[in-house]
Amino acid sequence: MHRSRLAGFIVDCQSTDLAGAAAFWGGALGRPVRTLPGEEGLTYAALDDPQARLHVEVQLVDHPSRVHLDLETDDIEAEVRRLEALGATRVGEVRDFWVLEAPTGQRFCVLPVQSPRFTEEATVWP
Repeated sequence: MHRSRLAGFIVDCQSTDLAGAAAFWGGALGRPVRTLPGEEGLTYAALDDPQARLHVEVQLVDHPSRVHLDLETDDIEAEVRRLEALGATRVGEVRDFWVLEAPTGQRFCVLPVQSPRFTEEATVWP
């Protein structure tokens, strides 16, 4: 048995202007932009949710711009296997998470638990 839930989404921006991209998406979504520390802040900017429901970040990328979902789980391997049974394929492991691709072509990530609300909001899977 394991649990998972939608953690949030990442706005992938094929750009060199992280501040400009974050300002646009922060304004569009009504979320304040927070600069991340260190190396992470060169590629990512957080769009904070005062209610801590969905994690949203803007990310600079080399591939065409898109939006991708992040799923969080308390058992990454079990969740990846569950999603593979539904038709997803593994694209690659990055640090402590997996990038998967849906049968319809969208890529998404399966991450360790991120949210303080995980326990009360996650779906329990057999």
